[in-house]
Amino acid sequence: MKSRALRGFLAAFAAAAVVPAAHAATPATPAAKPRVLAVKFDNDVNPVTADYLIDQIHRANDEHYNAVVILLDTPGGLSDAMKDINKAQLASKVPVVVYVSPEGARAASAGVWIGQAADILAMAPQTNIGSSTPINVGGENIQSDLRRKVVNDAAASLRALAQAHGRNVQWADAAVRKASNLSAREALRMNVIDVIAPTLPALLNKIDGTKTVPKGFVMHTANAEVTHVDMSLWKRILDLLVDPNIIALMLSIGLLGIVVELWNPGLIFPGTVGAISLIVGLFGLQVLPISAAGLLLMLLAAAFFAAELFIPSHGALTLAGGVCFFIGALMLFDPAGSAYQVSTAVALAITGTLVLMMAFVAYKITQARRAPIVTGQSELIGQVGVVRDQLDPEGLVFVRGELWRARTSNGEAVPPGHSVRVEGLDDALTLTVSPA
Repeated sequence: MKSRALRGFLAAFAAAAVVPAAHAATPATPAAKPRVLAVKFDNDVNPVTADYLIDQIHRANDEHYNAVVILLDTPGGLSDAMKDINKAQLASKVPVVVYVSPEGARAASAGVWIGQAADILAMAPQTNIGSSTPINVGGENIQSDLRRKVVNDAAASLRALAQAHGRNVQWADAAVRKASNLSAREALRMNVIDVIAPTLPALLNKIDGTKTVPKGFVMHTANAEVTHVDMSLWKRILDLLVDPNIIALMLSIGLLGIVVELWNPGLIFPGTVGAISLIVGLFGLQVLPISAAGLLLMLLAAAFFAAELFIPSHGALTLAGGVCFFIGALMLFDPAGSAYQVSTAVALAITGTLVLMMAFVAYKITQARRAPIVTGQSELIGQVGVVRDQLDPEGLVFVRGELWRARTSNGEAVPPGHSVRVEGLDDALTLTVSPA
């Protein structure tokens, strides 16, 4: 009895042990494949491109991607737009990876801030990063006290980003103060970046499992499903319209169109094109930080050009308008808040075209003022017509598309088909003619 009970106990124990083993042998449900949003950014940093990039960071958060990768290649841009991008990066609940790529790409000026604000900063081989010294609208160093304020502020903000993410603080300061620039391998050796990878898939596999600083994200990106994003056509058009040279061109076309419409009301087309161009130019002025002095000079140029139509200045007002437009175009954007500028060559070409066209308009106006006044029937004097009904001494002549009763000045007969010249017109509307 005891052995039978023992055998039953052992059988029950074995059955209990088999059940968990069977469960353990059952394959687990595979984890969902990681998803990564890859955002191409090969533009200047301005409000239009910043809006595009911030929208994609928000999309990655809203759609619960495992990471958002910014494929960065930029010469820099506006500090205010860059700060907006940094805020979106730092607030993101999804890891933000900045990958300077493809080979030959760069992260310059404002691009360095975008890179240092990333949870992971990576570069492709043969890329570079740096040259973050603030410059003015003319591409030159900002002078005096303003320079010290701007440089100190920029250096402090970049140092703070580097320090928070455990990267090289000293180099961040040198990038601003000395315009230091590094290749990818130099940047990795100096702890300016976190990793080098030749391709995006290689990067995602390489950073898988990495724990980021300071947010503490653990990266899950190996063999991820990548969704690529590029700027839409509409965003590219808006980006084109904030080019300073395009803005200056639109303003000049608008100015010229309005002036021509004032000179000859009712043409419609010049006024319509001018109004549209002005609105497009004003959009650019709204987006970029502008200088009040530059804008006032361009308005003064418009006033001089318009005054030329009504005041006989022999071109003096046109020349003054040209000078104001040229200087105003070069001063149009705020040197303290913009790295954008109107090219000197473009400003000179637009100004020269405006002056030549306004000089032509002024010449035609002067020519019209000096021409003898001819109205109605007096315009017939001197016209040449053809005899239709023999003049003996009266008959019919065909002048300027009309039949007129006419008589010869000397009473001689003129047969049909001969040419005659109009010498006068009496109160009875009869022409006085002579053989031509």
